[in-house]
Amino acid sequence: MTLLNWKTWCSCALSGVMLATVSTMVLPVREAAAQVRALPDFTDLVEQVGPSVVNIRTLEKVVNTPVQGGGLDPNMLEFFRRFGLPIPNVPGGQNQMPPGHGSRQEDAQPRGVGSGFILTADGMIMTNAHVVEGADEVLVTLTDKREFKAKIIGADKRSDVAVVKIEASGLPAVKVGDVSRLKVGEWVMAIGSPFGLDNTVTAGIVSAKQRDTGDYLPFIQTDVAINPGNSGGPLINMRGEVVGINSQIYSRSGGSMGISFSIPMDEAVRVSEQLRATGRVTRGRIGVQIDQVSKEVAESIGLGKPHGALVRGVEKGAPADKAGVEAGDIIVKFDGKPVEKSSDLPRMVGSTKPGTKSTLTVFRRGSYKDLSVVIAEIETEKPIAQAAEKPGKAKEATAAQALGLIVSDLTDADKKELGIKGGVQVDAVDAAAARSGLREGDVILAVANVSVVNVKELETVLVKLDKAKAINVLFRRGEWAQYTVIRSGR
Repeated sequence: MTLLNWKTWCSCALSGVMLATVSTMVLPVREAAAQVRALPDFTDLVEQVGPSVVNIRTLEKVVNTPVQGGGLDPNMLEFFRRFGLPIPNVPGGQNQMPPGHGSRQEDAQPRGVGSGFILTADGMIMTNAHVVEGADEVLVTLTDKREFKAKIIGADKRSDVAVVKIEASGLPAVKVGDVSRLKVGEWVMAIGSPFGLDNTVTAGIVSAKQRDTGDYLPFIQTDVAINPGNSGGPLINMRGEVVGINSQIYSRSGGSMGISFSIPMDEAVRVSEQLRATGRVTRGRIGVQIDQVSKEVAESIGLGKPHGALVRGVEKGAPADKAGVEAGDIIVKFDGKPVEKSSDLPRMVGSTKPGTKSTLTVFRRGSYKDLSVVIAEIETEKPIAQAAEKPGKAKEATAAQALGLIVSDLTDADKKELGIKGGVQVDAVDAAAARSGLREGDVILAVANVSVVNVKELETVLVKLDKAKAINVLFRRGEWAQYTVIRSGR
C-alpha cells in the first residue's frame, strides 16, 4: 500500500468512527428530547381554568363564648373539623372575646376555609358539603380579589356536594368533562387553596377509578397533592375539563401522602341539579340489608364467580318485600345492569327516581328470577329489632346431629314474628356446624339450595347429600340472613 493510499484509508476509517460515534450520541439525545416534549405542560390549563376557581371562607356567629379554636388558623380549623379531631385551645388569653364586645353581642368568627369552582356564569358555585356545613356566613373570593357573600342553595351530606350562589354575572364557568373517558394513569391537575394559599396548582395521575371507600359514591383516586383547604376544588383533565371535586385524603399526619379522592363529576352534577331545583336530594330505596358474596358461597350455591348483592334481610312492607324478594336472594342485576359488587346496588337504586318501576334479577335456589319493584324514597334507617327466642320448645334430636346440629320446628308465632314461611331453629351446635359459624338461636332457611320448612324436610334433604362435600346453608340471625358452608370432613 502506498503512502497516499494509507493516508486516505486512515482518513476514511477515522471519519467512519467519528460518524458512528456521533450517530450513537445523537440517538439518546433525540430520545431524551422526545421524552421532554411528551411531558405535560399545565400552563395553558392554569390560564384557562384558574379564573374559575374560588376561595371559600366560612364564618359562624358566637354569642359571649370563647373564639372556637382560640385564634387558630382557619385553615387548620377546617382540618380538625374534617377529620373529627378535637380543636385545641391556645393559652395566653387568646381564647377570650375581643375587648369591647358586650355579653350578648354576636361576633362572626372564622370557621374554616375551602375551595370551589364556578358552575354557571350567573354565580352558581360548586363545593363540598363539609366546607359549608354549619356556617352562618359564606364568603367567596374570586381570583380578581372580588369578594361576595354567598347563599347556600343546598348541601347533600351523603355525596358531600354543595351549591352556593353569589350575585354576579359574566363569570368564567368551568367545562364539565366526561368521567367515563377518564383513564387510570391519565394526568390530572388540581387547583385550590391549601392552608389558605389561593390558586395553588398541584398535579399527578389517576391512580384508580370506582374506588369504594364506604361512602355513597365511588371515588376517583389520584396521587395529586391535596391538603386542608383544597376541599371543594376541581380535579381537571388535560382538556381543561372538570372531572371531579376534591373531597378526601388518606393521611396519618394531616398532610398529603399521595392518596386523595375526588367525587366523580357526573355524580356531582346529578346531585347539584336536584339541589338547584329543590334545595334537597331525593334518592330511591327498596328496603333490603345486603352483603358481599364471597367466592366460597358463590361456588357452593352454583352462582359461579362471586358477584351481586346478597340479601341478608328484607324490611317488612318495603318495596322489596312487596316485590317478593327473600332473604338469601342474590341480586345480580338492577334494570338490566349487572351488580358486580354489593356496593353497586345502593348507588343504582339511590340514583333512581322514587316511584319508578324497576326490575330486579335475583339468583335463588340455583335459578334466576325477575322481580318487579316500585322504588320508594330513602328515609332514616330504623333500628333493627332482634328476634326473641321463645322458651319451652321441645328439642328434637335428628340426623342433623351428624353435622353437629340439634334443631327444632318453629311455632306459628315464631314464623309470624320473624316474617317467614318456614325454617328450623338451631337449639345447639357442635363439631362441623359450630366451625361453620352457626350459633344457638339461628334459623336455618335452606340447605344446598333447597328451602326447608320444618325438621322433617331438613332431614329429607340431608339424607340425600354427600356429607364428604361442602354443604351451603342459608340461615337467619335476628333480622338478617346470610350463607355459611358446613364441611363435615374437617
